[in-house]
Amino acid sequence: MAIHIVRFHHQDQTRWGLLDGARIQPIDAPCTTTSALIELGYDGVQSRLATDQPTLDPGNVVLLSPITHDAKVLCQGANYRQHMIDSGMNPADKSFNMFFTKSSASITGPTGRIVKPRHVELLDYEIEMTLVLGKRTDGPVQVTDDNLHEYVAGICIGNDVSARDVQIPQMQFHKGKSYRTFCPLGPVLCLLRESEMHYLGEMQLHLTVNGDTRQQDSTDNLVFKPAETLTEYSQVQDFAPGDVLMTGTPSGCALGLPKPALVKMVGLLPEAKKWQLFVKSQKRRKHYLQAGDVMESTITSGDGHLNLGTQRHTVEDEA
Repeated sequence: MAIHIVRFHHQDQTRWGLLDGARIQPIDAPCTTTSALIELGYDGVQSRLATDQPTLDPGNVVLLSPITHDAKVLCQGANYRQHMIDSGMNPADKSFNMFFTKSSASITGPTGRIVKPRHVELLDYEIEMTLVLGKRTDGPVQVTDDNLHEYVAGICIGNDVSARDVQIPQMQFHKGKSYRTFCPLGPVLCLLRESEMHYLGEMQLHLTVNGDTRQQDSTDNLVFKPAETLTEYSQVQDFAPGDVLMTGTPSGCALGLPKPALVKMVGLLPEAKKWQLFVKSQKRRKHYLQAGDVMESTITSGDGHLNLGTQRHTVEDEA
């Protein structure tokens, strides 16, 4: 049975705990990193439940990201069918993944604030089911549905917050997606048994801004599934326990790409003029995040067996 792990700060201590219903049971594990916790193994984590200690009310602790800053943040782009179609791509024609990374400095907790840098005008959101990896590799591997449990320890909610006016004009995915607070993770790290790996294709994603639904989809609509993605990514990337792979976002982002004919026409303009027009046209779209906006994200399984909790963040301008 899946176990729902949280990391929290309480009475001057940072600890791990099992979220069981509405209470947290502390885990007696001297692990300071997600990597160390995962290397205890599923059974090792369960054996360290501190049942001799009182349970805690989540409202009385500060929930932290269950992914610590030593983790690599690996990403897939354009991986939901409708998002691809909206971006002018045909999912049937796609034969390889789009990979990129975010800085681990962008990792932040599941509640609090998202800081909009002073120079950023087009701040966007991207809810993503995030795989938490469980096995160290040092070369290409062949991951299948039968051995997927060896490579994936669990899942959590991720939000790939993006500065579109840096990412697209500068062609800087890493920079435009890596400002501090741009990668909220958690609150729950859901550790899965081998028999529960099928849930990776059955999770329901939902993101709202100020209470309005912006993104909603099922991981059943992922174009590249976790096993084939890890196989392809392992050709160029080593994995370590605790690293995360953000699996792409559904349609509904603030970004709206112009039609190909317009792109071709504007492509004749000088670079500076072209991107000036891009930013100007995007600023007419109402969905980009502004200071004071509140984002909430949830991911649950269709049958209600898995609940990765709720992320809640308020956007703030950089001081």
